[in-house]
Amino acid sequence: MSAESKSSKELSARDRLEPGEKPTLKTLSRLSGMAVPTVSRALKDAPDISDSTKAKVRRIAQEVGYVPNRAGVRLRTGKTNVIALVLGMDRHMMNHTSDLIRSVSMELTGTPYHLIAMPRQHGEDPLERIRYLVETGSADGVIMNQTTKDDPRAAYMMERNFPFATHGRTSDATPHAFYDFDNRVFGRLAVRKLASNGRKKILAILPPVHHFYSQDTRRGLEEAAKDMGVELFFNETVDSDSDIGRIDDYFLSYLSSVPEIDAIVGSSPASVMAAVSAAEGLGRVVGTDIDVLGRESIRFLKQFRKEVIVMHEDVTKAGRFLTRAVLKAIADPAAPPMQGMDVPEPIFN
Repeated sequence: MSAESKSSKELSARDRLEPGEKPTLKTLSRLSGMAVPTVSRALKDAPDISDSTKAKVRRIAQEVGYVPNRAGVRLRTGKTNVIALVLGMDRHMMNHTSDLIRSVSMELTGTPYHLIAMPRQHGEDPLERIRYLVETGSADGVIMNQTTKDDPRAAYMMERNFPFATHGRTSDATPHAFYDFDNRVFGRLAVRKLASNGRKKILAILPPVHHFYSQDTRRGLEEAAKDMGVELFFNETVDSDSDIGRIDDYFLSYLSSVPEIDAIVGSSPASVMAAVSAAEGLGRVVGTDIDVLGRESIRFLKQFRKEVIVMHEDVTKAGRFLTRAVLKAIADPAAPPMQGMDVPEPIFN
């Protein structure tokens, strides 16, 4: 059948646009055969609109390239339809944050919300970007990571009743939405795994001490070390976010001065690779006379060295949960906050 003989129903939505027509809600109404209010509510994911209707309207909107007028939406509703993802961009965090960005973006698909990612550079005032978003009304909600125990960003947004969710907790009784990986359990499991391999002296390099998950990891390591009768070694001169060259030099120095170290726990893929590099540089054989254990969100450490012991952290699951949590906080501020915890299983690759 020729294109000219196709019926309007067989033509794609884009083919049915008038020459030079800019898609609007009225356009979507005409192309879908639905009333403008129905189209509008379908795009807003209204609960009284059927899933099939929402799918049809979204399909047409995507085909014709419909983009809502954000200025108009803001005037009518007071909302921006924007979720801001405020991410710490310290060294070695890219594999973690890229997973978070991707999963949040995927979870927002089909909703009226758009994502903006705002990197926070090392040394920057952590409140600067949060203040900007809240005071200018540039977003309806915030998702942020790299929390501290008494995080000033969380306190600031709670004082102003601004919707947000955090990747990581901020206190022992966090009163806001969050999703966290149980680093205390990770620490325990790491020591138990190494002890089961016969390791007795474990060197650990932790995240920056002000991060909540650094303190949690250390508690777990210490608890299991006491139970298993192994000795732990810590050093505060570097952390897992330090420059990889500094981490490598640190391991070389420490392993040279304390050669009886027979296991290393790294809190970032970079620190694990630096540990392997240093150990091999001193003639140690990973997996034979020294173990190196770490965790990652994107699987590549086993490709680097198959002898490395690895636990996987599912950051995609975290991003999806946090997106739903902040959307709930926006839609129903009085509801109890969504809170989730990923408790790792004793599964190492």
